[in-house]
Amino acid sequence: QVQLVESGGGLVQAGGSLRLSCAASGRTFTSYAMGWFRQAPQKDREFVATIRWNGGTTYYGDSVKGRFTISRDNAKNTVYLQMNSLKPEDTAVYYCASSQYFGASASRAPSNYDYWGQGTQVTVSS
Repeated sequence: QVQLVESGGGLVQAGGSLRLSCAASGRTFTSYAMGWFRQAPQKDREFVATIRWNGGTTYYGDSVKGRFTISRDNAKNTVYLQMNSLKPEDTAVYYCASSQYFGASASRAPSNYDYWGQGTQVTVSS
């Protein structure tokens, strides 16, 4: 069992930055990859980013590449999402999730993640 708790969401103006955090507990943090997804109203859950258990490899969704950075601190059992140059279309609920799978394709599918946080709202105003 894994418990995931996101924090750091809020309201920001376009062009601004936010850093999301996701604290994990319950299972050895280094046993799994971590990912971030987001879901806007009336839209499917969208892959944002993922990071290998040791932080050595990352993948990003096309819409956030070059603006967002995923990282993890295994000593703190925490994964982060640094979001820069935010746009109104980045507005969504952001979720972190854990997975036993990692790969360029496998990590993009929500079905490959077994535990999810409750989500944190990010709103970007124009």
